[in-house]
Amino acid sequence: MEEEVKEMETNKKTAEETPGQQEENQLVVVFKKPFSYEGAVYKKIDLSGLEDLSARDMIAANKIMERSGTVNVIPEMSLEYACIISSKATGMPVEFFQSLPPKEALKIKNRVTNFLYGED
Repeated sequence: MEEEVKEMETNKKTAEETPGQQEENQLVVVFKKPFSYEGAVYKKIDLSGLEDLSARDMIAANKIMERSGTVNVIPEMSLEYACIISSKATGMPVEFFQSLPPKEALKIKNRVTNFLYGED
């Protein structure tokens, strides 16, 4: 447990010391406690794949939501949209993100929303 804390502190220092990499580190979501999904345990999830998505991916996420019957005026602000986009960015199944505990799911949603609406 001590090693994990030290590792996280080291990452924090690295982000502060290297401004160019700070944004990349913000796309790594560290879970409060390990999350188990389909026999594997996850301590964090890297959303840096958001950088590689296109408008086509966003449109596909909207269509998935529409087919499920979800109507949302600003879909990119919804938790469902964040789960779909995170799935596309990481290659993990959308069910992984839908299975997260509420606080962890909201961390993911906030990172996705901040990425989409954040200033360059």
